[in-house]
Amino acid sequence: MPQLIKTFKTKKVEEISLVMLVILMCGLVAWIYYGILRKDFPIIATNSFSLLLNIILVVLKAKYKKRKW
Repeated sequence: MPQLIKTFKTKKVEEISLVMLVILMCGLVAWIYYGILRKDFPIIATNSFSLLLNIILVVLKAKYKKRKW
């Protein structure tokens, strides 16, 4: 959440690693799947929220990325 707020304020995304975000999102999807298998709502809810925040960060990275021509 702090990284998301900082990105909104500064519009700087160069320090955010896209590879790290993708790997983290894969892990979050795995946790969500695990939560679904166990029918454990807290696992599903917290990891879904985290996944949503990371998706927003990826979108902001694409939006604010400096174009190199």
